[in-house]
Amino acid sequence: MEDIFHRSEHNPLIEVSELPYPANAVFNAGAADLGDEVLLLLRVESRSGRSHLTVARSRDGVTGWRIEDRPLLHPDQGSPYEIYGVEDCRVTRVDDLDRWVLAYTAFSGYGPAVAIATTTDFRTVDRLGVVLPPNNKDAAVFPRRIHGKYAILHRPRGDEGNIWIAYASDLTRWGENEVVLPIRSGPWWDGAKVGTGLPPIETEHGWLLIYHGIKNMVSGPIYRVGAALLDLEQPQHLMARTHHWILGPQAPYERTGDVPNVVFPCGGIVRNGELWMYYGAADSSICLATTRIDDLISYIIADPRNHNGH
Repeated sequence: MEDIFHRSEHNPLIEVSELPYPANAVFNAGAADLGDEVLLLLRVESRSGRSHLTVARSRDGVTGWRIEDRPLLHPDQGSPYEIYGVEDCRVTRVDDLDRWVLAYTAFSGYGPAVAIATTTDFRTVDRLGVVLPPNNKDAAVFPRRIHGKYAILHRPRGDEGNIWIAYASDLTRWGENEVVLPIRSGPWWDGAKVGTGLPPIETEHGWLLIYHGIKNMVSGPIYRVGAALLDLEQPQHLMARTHHWILGPQAPYERTGDVPNVVFPCGGIVRNGELWMYYGAADSSICLATTRIDDLISYIIADPRNHNGH
């Protein structure tokens, strides 16, 4: 089978040696299409061991990255619930707010929690604080209201690691929680945990969800990427998902690093029908893989193991 996603020939796009200040690693970036440039909100692990979020910009979204010399979000600037780090931001443009919504993991001694901030320019942010308490992470906000309410995907971590959805009339008081995408258990590639990758992408066939799945091996976990379709008006209804993973760690920069065997998408943009997926490789660098949206949706729908004709 031909790969659905195609890795950029420029991978890795950003490595820690390219940062304008000392750090341990750069990975797991949120993404925003600003029209004349692509912006990435990089997760940078400092030499203290904690993570912060720093802005990088590129005119073509691939080369010539201009990286800010100071973080946009840093644990020392936030609440006590961020004191261990701010991590893995998903960036969503919400037009009716005329803002970008940043959903990220706030890490402290209490565990990982979901926090939200907003920005208009990626130079200053308005922190709304923790909106879903520990243990919870991998959150992403939908780009528009659904039946008058905002929606968010999140991954509470009890005994299982499933993707849930919640709704709110604002961005802070979330309720009506339901499981959207469960783990498959057993030996499946997504049998140990699943988590949101990119913020949901609206298509005529449903909300396209790119997610990561984890399989635990004797040598450690393997992180791979899958895709699913959620109903447009009832996104708690899972219509279809990929039977097989569609991107897994194969390249040397994905196999070797601080956490080996990891491809972990957090951000993406859509241009001319093509999905650009930015992902962390082995918790050590930022990479890019692309696919045609139509090809990916056709692949999901064509799988005979999906029900209801999807």
